[in-house]
Amino acid sequence: MSSRVAITRLIPEPGPTMLAHQTVELVANSEDRSLDRAELRGLVGGCDAVLCLLTDSIDADILDAAADCKIFANMAVGYNNIDVAAATKRGIMVTNTPGVLTECTADLAMALILGVARRVAEGDVEMRAGRFPGWGPLYMLGGDVTGKTLGLVGPGRIAAAVAKRAKGFDMPLLYHGRRPSPDMEALGAKAVDLDTLLRESDFVSLHVPLSKETHHLIDAAALAKMKPTSYLINTARGPVVDEKALVAVLKAGAIAGAGIDVYEDEPAMAPGLADCTNALLLPHLGSATLGTRSAMSRIAAENIVAVLEGRRPPNLLNPEVWQGNS
Repeated sequence: MSSRVAITRLIPEPGPTMLAHQTVELVANSEDRSLDRAELRGLVGGCDAVLCLLTDSIDADILDAAADCKIFANMAVGYNNIDVAAATKRGIMVTNTPGVLTECTADLAMALILGVARRVAEGDVEMRAGRFPGWGPLYMLGGDVTGKTLGLVGPGRIAAAVAKRAKGFDMPLLYHGRRPSPDMEALGAKAVDLDTLLRESDFVSLHVPLSKETHHLIDAAALAKMKPTSYLINTARGPVVDEKALVAVLKAGAIAGAGIDVYEDEPAMAPGLADCTNALLLPHLGSATLGTRSAMSRIAAENIVAVLEGRRPPNLLNPEVWQGNS
């Protein structure tokens, strides 16, 4: 008997073909857009497995609509879009795609550091508008990167990858986390408390997951501790930063600038952020390379295939469900 698998949004290969080859009935959103609540409920109903994305809010209501589902495979590293506790209560496995986007996200964080400090986006706008007046000694002065202190908040794999890149720019490294990081220490990074990191860093780069503890970790009080010549970089999760407070300090010139890839209420931005010329703003491009997204597609499909074949999925987030079914 074939299984029924849902894919909630148009995604790159090879995931869809892998699932189609598993003698399943594949039902998929063929559009590159998020489904609304009613559409999502309708899609997942009667499915044995669901491949979902970070833009899908998988709460108790959606899980109840997928009463026969064995697994929700999130095509993302983060999984704050899924109520894992509710899934566990219903005996539904949840998986993610860890490790695959470390390098490309670190590349983007470094691009934001260089881009905001050297005013790359502003310069591009000036050239396209025909406003370049010719070279001048005071024209569009930016900040230095080489030799400046980089503070990394959340010393995981992505932070360590950013630190490796920063070593090429001779940047002294500070980090803050809940526990010591051998990887960061091996790169010469010094563990400090968050206040010290904010006060002493020329660039503050965020790499924490979103949780109750990290929601608005960087608020008005934290921003006030940063140097007026420093820059905030966020490739983690939007709600880690109080976006309204960030707009206020950028407009006041209380920090030099910010490089932002994620937002508190995506795809919307806080009012006024778009007007801050000292902010380099990207549309959530952290994992947006063909190679990375294809790998995420493959891993998400592998998790589903494992469950359909009666095997434990390799990236299981709630192992108690598997243990209860074994």
